[in-house]
Amino acid sequence: MDLWLIILLALLVFGILPVLVMSYVIYSVLLIRTSKEKWGRECSIPDDEEYKRMFDIGMDWDAKYGACKRAVSVKSGNLDLAGEYFDFGGERAVIIIPGRMESCLYSYFFAEPYRACGCNVLVIDNRAHGLSDGKVSSLGYKEYKDILAWSDLLRSLGNRKIILHGICIGASCALFAATAKEAPDAIDAIVAEGMYTTFFESLKNHMYDGGRPVFPFAYGILVHIRLISGANVLTDGPVKRIKNLQKPILFLHSKEDIFSLPKKAEILYASCPAEKTLVWFDHGAHSRIRINNESKYDRAIAEFLQTL
Repeated sequence: MDLWLIILLALLVFGILPVLVMSYVIYSVLLIRTSKEKWGRECSIPDDEEYKRMFDIGMDWDAKYGACKRAVSVKSGNLDLAGEYFDFGGERAVIIIPGRMESCLYSYFFAEPYRACGCNVLVIDNRAHGLSDGKVSSLGYKEYKDILAWSDLLRSLGNRKIILHGICIGASCALFAATAKEAPDAIDAIVAEGMYTTFFESLKNHMYDGGRPVFPFAYGILVHIRLISGANVLTDGPVKRIKNLQKPILFLHSKEDIFSLPKKAEILYASCPAEKTLVWFDHGAHSRIRINNESKYDRAIAEFLQTL
């Protein structure tokens, strides 16, 4: 057998295949729902005091305004998706789009500034989360169609304008929905907390933080995302899609975010051709801005809504 062929086979058997297998294991943990218990409606990090406090505050908000709530659902492709709609009598509504692992109950925490401004509130279980169907989290590349389906439901309920409020992956999903060719005119604006430039950048930063080697496993994960979700998260993402945005956007970003880096937020802001506002927060880890400065967070949203 030719020596070079032997070397190539050895690389495949002892190098590439083990990396792909191990990276699939990581991919499965991160982005595949293997049971109904995974990514359910309970608090995702109950041992984290700050995160648990966010969840409990949200549950208190639901207890206060639960009389205005009803369960709702939509069909997106072949998936049945679940959510809850709080009708406060307004003519515009917000869809709160949580990040990975989170359900509609988590989203209660972000609802108050919108209720205070007279908006109706829709909280949702993303596909593969909570009570919604699905097994794969596709990082917004397929979920954006779900947001369009939810937007249709809101319009059928009498809402004339719709704001998309996304957190982390939810912010990316909101952007994908607002820039889609089939997006309805009723989508009026985006509020994006902790938006990253590409998911690959976010993935690398998570691996750095966890002390895990980025090479070769992050690149192996890219292969599985491409094959299973059909997404190119290396070059396609908010940094590319935002150039097509025509709706006003409010960026909310913490200077302490180590996953969606502040310098990347500045790139997104500079690349955005639409009406835009960037509000910086001195404190707050990724997806935890509001719990560290509720008054400034809510005021930024209220002032943004007044401009629409």
